[in-house]
Amino acid sequence: MYRYRITVEALTENAAMHQMSFEAANHDDIMAVVQRIDGKLALDEDATRAFAVGLKLFGETILQNRDNLLFQQIRPAFGDFMRSLKQQL
Repeated sequence: MYRYRITVEALTENAAMHQMSFEAANHDDIMAVVQRIDGKLALDEDATRAFAVGLKLFGETILQNRDNLLFQQIRPAFGDFMRSLKQQL
């Protein structure tokens, strides 16, 4: 299991918060995932990183809370999406 500290810093002055930080665990090396998909999607570097990090954090949350009713409806579609994405890489 990999552990991360995620920090989000607002670059606009009127944001509700200037900065937040939290820790998250993931079964994948998120840094390696970003490197693996870099340049393989029709996205710029920032969009690729945002997509990969967000997807991995969301996916791990779904896995860790698989019995939560909130995620039951999206689990099948998320699994299909991940399989499709992996085939494209």
